[in-house]
Amino acid sequence: MVNSPSRTPGLLKLVRPPDDADFVRRCVNGERPALRELFERERGRLHALLFRMVGPSAHLDDLLQDAFLEVFRSIGSFRGESSLRTWIDRCAVRVAYAFFARKARVPVLETLSDAPDSDRNAEEHALLREATRRLYAELDRLEPRQRLAFTLFAIEGRSMREIADAMSSSQVTARVRVWRARQMLETRARKDPLLAEFLGDPVLPADSKKDDV
Repeated sequence: MVNSPSRTPGLLKLVRPPDDADFVRRCVNGERPALRELFERERGRLHALLFRMVGPSAHLDDLLQDAFLEVFRSIGSFRGESSLRTWIDRCAVRVAYAFFARKARVPVLETLSDAPDSDRNAEEHALLREATRRLYAELDRLEPRQRLAFTLFAIEGRSMREIADAMSSSQVTARVRVWRARQMLETRARKDPLLAEFLGDPVLPADSKKDDV
């Protein structure tokens, strides 16, 4: 007689994670519960991405809303040529580019308003505020596509392939845009020691390993 296997409740009750392909399908079909879940999944990440692209701005919440309106309005056209997250990033890039095209100016350093707790911290806080203000002032001088490519690379940490996908361009174009933005910032930094210290080492060395062609 064969003994029955011992029951191990922890193993018998394993639950598979939700099927992501099914989730994407439900989103593309416009199912409201799936779209609400997509919003909850991506809201924080998309807010951070927009912040890095446009800088501290009183318009961030509006831009986030615009990005999700773009996502929900056009998600039925998603065909899976890239990941859903990359496709969402493209929507955010379009919203950011439209923001710059309207020539909206970026209010600076709204997120650094917490009061420091010592004189030393107060000095560091003030220097950080000023350095960040100068950086975004210089970013405002860039052509919008160069600015978006540069912030995706240097601040968001994206590879050239990811930047090209997000901006619907070639990797060569993405690299040229980042390079031109870097050249301008480094030229300005040579005349501004605080900005130079804040930027640190060159952001796109010739042997950069971020380009994963």
